[in-house]
Amino acid sequence: MDTESQSRFSTLKYALGPGLIMAAAAVGVSHLVQSTRAGADYGFALVWAVILANIFKYPFLEYGPRYAIIAKESLIEGYKKLGSWAFWIFVVFTVGTMFTVQAAVTIVTASLAAELTGLVLSPLIWSAIILGVCILILAAGQYSALDSAIKLIMVVLTISTIIAIIVAVFNTGDAPKPQPPSIWTGSGIAFLIALMGWMPIPIDGSAWHSIWSLERIKQTGRQPSLKDSLTDFNIGYIGAGILALCFLTLGALIMFGSGEVFANSGGAFSRQLVSIYTSSLGDWAYIIIIICAFTTMFSTTLTVTDAYPRVSRQILSNISTKFSADSSKSYKYFIITISIISLIVLYFAGDRFTFMVDLATTLSFLTAPVLAFINYRLVMSKHFPDEHRPPTWLRILSWCGIVFLSGFALFYTYSKLFL
Repeated sequence: MDTESQSRFSTLKYALGPGLIMAAAAVGVSHLVQSTRAGADYGFALVWAVILANIFKYPFLEYGPRYAIIAKESLIEGYKKLGSWAFWIFVVFTVGTMFTVQAAVTIVTASLAAELTGLVLSPLIWSAIILGVCILILAAGQYSALDSAIKLIMVVLTISTIIAIIVAVFNTGDAPKPQPPSIWTGSGIAFLIALMGWMPIPIDGSAWHSIWSLERIKQTGRQPSLKDSLTDFNIGYIGAGILALCFLTLGALIMFGSGEVFANSGGAFSRQLVSIYTSSLGDWAYIIIIICAFTTMFSTTLTVTDAYPRVSRQILSNISTKFSADSSKSYKYFIITISIISLIVLYFAGDRFTFMVDLATTLSFLTAPVLAFINYRLVMSKHFPDEHRPPTWLRILSWCGIVFLSGFALFYTYSKLFL
């Protein structure tokens, strides 16, 4: 390694972290559940949707670390500077979706926990156990240790997924597959929007990323360069996008055309998900896959459980000076409160697993165009230095993304009214 490369790595290592945490949050419901369902139900017909969602959301998620590193404050503080309208739109959207999002990721994790342990408990009790463990870990400040373990598990899951795809390709060979059903029906469009809603992560994840970037600076005591922070972001983002295509491929190769459809209940879905791997790799892989799948989803639940209290604390500190954005007391209060309300949501939803997932992902997609516009306005505003504003190609992609997200949101609304 030459001197320049050594110098580059010595600075990059201080920036690495937030992007990988974002990837851990992304490789959850959108990948394990929605991408696999897309392949199982529609074959390779929705590859374009996964690719376009990743491309057109890229600018607005990239603006999270871009703003945080240069402005040295979170996007939420930036929204307040941009105007009360931007700040309160974010608040309304966050409060309106956080409990459903938390409930959705928790019920998926709970289903995998039940499959892993074999303990027959209700989905609500399992969800309460999962959230209780998350609260204890975060309250004790042990997230960094778990984060290191998650990185290892995600590597194992990635390798297992790639091997499973290779084996599935050889097993299926040139076996004919049926024509995929049309996506342009009422139910098809609803699933399409749900698929793209969290692909690879909701746009409000940009605010989470900005907060994690600031926390990373506090942790290391070093201010990373914008280049290093964006490298960290790109590693996590591109990796999450590739994995989404891998999960879709598995669903398409193994389940599409088999006559089997994914179940609506969490327990049955978890068994089907694991069987995708074991049918390719063999029964010996069961314990490895179920542990990796559970740990991956647990990392997503843990990340979301951490993100919303931080966001809520930031919101309150911008509403009233009585609240501190660094208060550990308010952080713990929000962890408990948000978790309890999410459990109440799950209580009323029952075991309607796919309903909860589709509801959360659809809400995220419908709010995406507005949040995308706000993020773009912020990095192009007078509050952000000219020399660090997005380059021309990223500005063009931003406007294309706003048109794409808005167009599909309107199309979905039309389909619900007239199809």
